[in-house]
Amino acid sequence: MSEPALFNGPLRVHPTNPRYFTDGSGKAIYLTGSHTWANLQDIGLPGGPPFPYNEYLNFMQRHGHNFMRFWMFEHPERASWTEAPIVFDPLPWARIGPGLATDGKLKFDLTMFDEGYFARMRERIIAAGVRGIYCAVMLFQGWSLHRTNAEVGDPWPVHPFNTANNVNGIDVPYTAEDDDEHPCLHSMMLPDVLAHQEAYVQKVVDTVNDLDNVLYEIINEGGATVWQIHMIDLVHRIERTKAKQHPVGMTYRFRPKQYNGELFNSPAEWVSPANEPAGWWIPGAAVLEDYQNDPPAADGRRVVLNDTDHIWGHGGNPMWVWKSFLRGLNPIFMDPWWPLYIESDPQVTPWTFVGGISKDQRDYPDWEPTRRAMGDTRRYAERMDLAAMTPQPALASTRYCLANVGQEYLVYLPEGGSVTLNLRGGEGPYAVEWFLPQVGRTIPGAHPLAGGDYAVTAAPYTGDAVLYLKKID
Repeated sequence: MSEPALFNGPLRVHPTNPRYFTDGSGKAIYLTGSHTWANLQDIGLPGGPPFPYNEYLNFMQRHGHNFMRFWMFEHPERASWTEAPIVFDPLPWARIGPGLATDGKLKFDLTMFDEGYFARMRERIIAAGVRGIYCAVMLFQGWSLHRTNAEVGDPWPVHPFNTANNVNGIDVPYTAEDDDEHPCLHSMMLPDVLAHQEAYVQKVVDTVNDLDNVLYEIINEGGATVWQIHMIDLVHRIERTKAKQHPVGMTYRFRPKQYNGELFNSPAEWVSPANEPAGWWIPGAAVLEDYQNDPPAADGRRVVLNDTDHIWGHGGNPMWVWKSFLRGLNPIFMDPWWPLYIESDPQVTPWTFVGGISKDQRDYPDWEPTRRAMGDTRRYAERMDLAAMTPQPALASTRYCLANVGQEYLVYLPEGGSVTLNLRGGEGPYAVEWFLPQVGRTIPGAHPLAGGDYAVTAAPYTGDAVLYLKKID
């Protein structure tokens, strides 16, 4: 199955505005969208319904989204956030024995791959591409170790790299933390383990290299830092021998805690940071980088995918989407769209589906406005000359402003009301447009704004508002 001709080549960092990617068209490409846990593997209770992938793509397209994280888990069952018998299927490695693993099924042969896993990966990425959606292929999973203090759900006893579950004699000293000082699953200290992981990465790249709508993510919330950097370099080395090269991402690790600077100083093309306090060791320390409430302006060191997964866990709201966009970030939402629970099963509590959130949280009233906001911001990104626009907090009293000074300004008013603008960079005049996110309504301004000086203007409605100015030729 080949890829439809909907893209202008794979993404690469924009040469003049490295806050964004570009493709063969040269335009800046803003990425935003929902990602949910079961979009590659079937995840849930045994015998549960399969993930409705086409319905998910319809949902994303309907909301104007163009990006998803393509989730993977390394283990066949158990989740460290629940006592429910969660299963994950398929996995990358073939289960052909001889002998039985801890879960009663055939042992894994780590030298052999389950071709069905890779066929599904390729087919689903192509299907997303038909809708204009990019997929960040997650290569490894930090949550395939025991990431909570709960007494249930430890996935390590059934993990393929546990010696009880493979025929290759591969074993890993058990630890719930991946670090640079001790041999662990995602580290450089176990050469035999590393060799199998490298072969798997080669297989993934071989499977999807010819597709344009691909990015890579090394691991979700795990991995020793030197191991992550090794894997980034490995993907780059493999792809240099192939027809296409794709962006590689490094995302935040919580155990052990990682500084955002480690991401920004890595060889990754894109990163997803987390809130960073002044000192991890100081209870209640002030937040230096608050990607949740007041996202820092992107400085172009890396493309930043501001992900609710690493700054809330389960959270997000439409104001956060607009603030992120106006700061030159690419906001993405970990979306509990697919609940993965069976209400009629008496053994299932509200906390037993993947993601560990209750039904009330799944239906939280902020989620749908957040989804709409991502589509709304993308529509503005595609209307503007985004490649020429940079975050300019000093130009608006609200401090949320993207501007191509003298040509275009996009300003966010989180509380509505009035805003003072510094338009001294161009004479104007500027056509005025207001967008009201809460009601989804666009209102043209009554008259243009003159440039060359400061200007004060007020939103025509209560609640948050977006002001778009474009120079009239």
